[in-house]
Amino acid sequence: MKKLFDTIKRQILSKFKFETNASSTEEYIHGTRRKFPITYKILVLSVVLCSILLGMYWSNEPDTFQVVKLNSSVTPTRVGFITTSTVIEMVEILIEKPGGFISNDIMPPGIWLDNIKNWEYGVLIQIRDISKAMRESFSRSQSQSMENPDLALAEPRFNVDHRSWFIPWPEREYKDGQSYLKDYLGNLQNDKDYTAQFFARADNLSSWLGSVEKRLGSLSQRLAASVGQRRVNTDLSGDMSALNSIGAPSELFVKTDWLKIDDVFYEARGTSWALLHLLKAAEVDFEEVLINKNATASLKQIIRELEMTQQVVFSPIILNGRGFGLLANHSLIMASYISRAHSALFDLRDLLARG
Repeated sequence: MKKLFDTIKRQILSKFKFETNASSTEEYIHGTRRKFPITYKILVLSVVLCSILLGMYWSNEPDTFQVVKLNSSVTPTRVGFITTSTVIEMVEILIEKPGGFISNDIMPPGIWLDNIKNWEYGVLIQIRDISKAMRESFSRSQSQSMENPDLALAEPRFNVDHRSWFIPWPEREYKDGQSYLKDYLGNLQNDKDYTAQFFARADNLSSWLGSVEKRLGSLSQRLAASVGQRRVNTDLSGDMSALNSIGAPSELFVKTDWLKIDDVFYEARGTSWALLHLLKAAEVDFEEVLINKNATASLKQIIRELEMTQQVVFSPIILNGRGFGLLANHSLIMASYISRAHSALFDLRDLLARG
């Protein structure tokens, strides 16, 4: 019986190409282990390499465009055409650039690309601000006038959470907002339709520039905090009768977390890119107002400072050198341009406020 069992065992092992010899079995198993991991590693490395190359391509920031040459086949017969067209083009670039809208991606390589996500957020903030200004100020003659229905539908679409990857989908909502802006633009060009208006007045322009001024002020402070600094608490501006809800020390130490330095930098790049186009559009639509207020030169200076923020960044990483050290500090360089634009904005609003 034992001999019969051994014979059957040898036949079964030989059928499946297993050897009873321990060394032969070990060589077979080791050979199998060597063959499978090599294929697996090549596959993984190929996927990673493709993701890196695709991510580098998606991370390229869009180039600037000429606002006056938008829709060159159509003559801008009404005030507000250039500003509205510029906002429409900005939304188009935000959605249709390489990789599409990346801020809500949950799959590689989009989930890794934090720089372009912050650039998108900077642009989106300015789209939200200008669409609000168009709804509340530019399209209304006074506080009791009726708001434009297309702008009333467009503005909330741009306020959908940009990080949402499920319902509501940001891309779809932003596209809907763009469609309503196109409807408003079409009505603006219709000589028989007087419901769509764009009022280029000094107070309207100053109101929008006020929000821009606060955005730039916040960005310049966050950029400057990359190296850490002590600041005097000016929350109450020396007003002895003023109160705040929570007490704070008279001196504060502010520093941006080192993991957030590049995020703030690219948010500032996106904000500056959007403002550069919007201010160029305002230079055309508010030309008469700027000339009457002797403010054209001030606006041109702001545009010049914002153009400097769009220079090519040759370093593969955002450096954070201290003071006059060996390494550069990209955040402080960006802060210097934005701070000068912020100061020029203050002067521009002062000119617009004068009679």
